[in-house]
Amino acid sequence: MKRILDCTASDFGKMNGQELKQAIRAGEGRTMLSENMATVPPLYPNVTNSELAASFGADLLLLNIFDVFDPKISGLEAGEKSVEKVKHLTGRPVGVNLEPVDLDAEKLADFDMLETGRQATEASLKEAEKLGFDFICLTGNPKTGVTNREILGAIKKTREILGENGMIIAGKMHGAGVAGETGGDIITEEDISKFIEAGADVILMPAPGTVPGITLEKTGEYVRHAHSKGALVMLTIGTSQEGSDEQTIREIALGAKMAGADIHHIGDAGFYGIAVPENIFTYSIAIRGRRHTFSRMAVSINR
Repeated sequence: MKRILDCTASDFGKMNGQELKQAIRAGEGRTMLSENMATVPPLYPNVTNSELAASFGADLLLLNIFDVFDPKISGLEAGEKSVEKVKHLTGRPVGVNLEPVDLDAEKLADFDMLETGRQATEASLKEAEKLGFDFICLTGNPKTGVTNREILGAIKKTREILGENGMIIAGKMHGAGVAGETGGDIITEEDISKFIEAGADVILMPAPGTVPGITLEKTGEYVRHAHSKGALVMLTIGTSQEGSDEQTIREIALGAKMAGADIHHIGDAGFYGIAVPENIFTYSIAIRGRRHTFSRMAVSINR
């Protein structure tokens, strides 16, 4: 098995979720994931935001605001073949956010109502598998009412549907509008253990410095706990700091690396729909230097 650092489009095309997980593990904290809003018009009309993110160094792409029953990606006219097309154009593994909504959760703010194709239901999970996503991410956007309780149930459903070979990422980047699951209380070691026992391959948590109370020390403890149980960890920028200055991005990147991140996530609200592209590049340089960043940017999708 190759490290993700050495993988090309033909390698990714042959991998199942567990093989991708092993390639990420072998990369030793040098995997870059960019999240993009699927329905937002791209920054430039002749190229999708996914292609733009890949060109600035992203190894993995995560589609947000994507309705599996109406699978459109702005900038493409591929219809039901949109996921297949974006994978072909970028040569990268592509995942999707599905949201385990808890309408009974105590609210910090009024919840947004989501299309059923964005929620983590049995039907939407089966449709996501049919569309050919390389991994599923169970998390919540702001004001969606996603709770750790519902994430746990969604992990179990997703594992049943994907089988043992699928890759599941699960957790919260911020409170998602839910009281009692904000700041340092977004996740606990007990939640982490339950998620892994239910079938999560990658635990998702905020990167230090992105959410109040999420410190380097606390995050490091949680990462070590997840690693001790065989899971990987994705540390995230999900609070619009993907639109910060480059020095802030470098500090978050190095903090996440010190905490033990296996996957480094950068969110979709730097510009609306994608991180500031230069910040994807800056983050990548910080965690793996020019050698691996330039190689990922330059390698042909025909390899």
